[in-house]
Amino acid sequence: MTEIIRVALLVTLLAVAFACYFLVVSAFFNKRVLKTLNVAKQLPARSLGIGFVNFLFFGTIAVVLLGIADSVGNGVIKFIVTIPSLLLATVLTIFLSLGLSAMVSLLGERIFPDLPTWKKSFWGTVILTFSSAIPFVGWFLLFPFVALTGFGAVILGFFQRDTP
Repeated sequence: MTEIIRVALLVTLLAVAFACYFLVVSAFFNKRVLKTLNVAKQLPARSLGIGFVNFLFFGTIAVVLLGIADSVGNGVIKFIVTIPSLLLATVLTIFLSLGLSAMVSLLGERIFPDLPTWKKSFWGTVILTFSSAIPFVGWFLLFPFVALTGFGAVILGFFQRDTP
């Protein structure tokens, strides 16, 4: 019984921590998150497809480069191969953060249309965190769907023109 309480407390604290993280990302990169949010609203299926293909491609490249770096015996070559893989992993993480910030804002906007923007993002994060904690459906369907859609929306947002 104490294990269940410990896990529930951990998930609750993580939900609040993620909510704060996405609020900070939205505050510092407001223009990029808003652009990603608009792309995710307008082109959700295309965002999912673009996000899936690009994450699979670049994620595979990062993992293969890390595998190559791990198998190399020479320290200098290992360092040279590790740097691009870590840079690629960092870019993937940044894009996922921006995409998830936009997606939790979208979720909060659809569920709580009357609340202020920061509360929409906060409650959207809490709802997404708890719904993604559901075994199998949340882990392997809901969270990858939301994350890859946001990832693709970030990529599409870089190629969309700014409208005055």
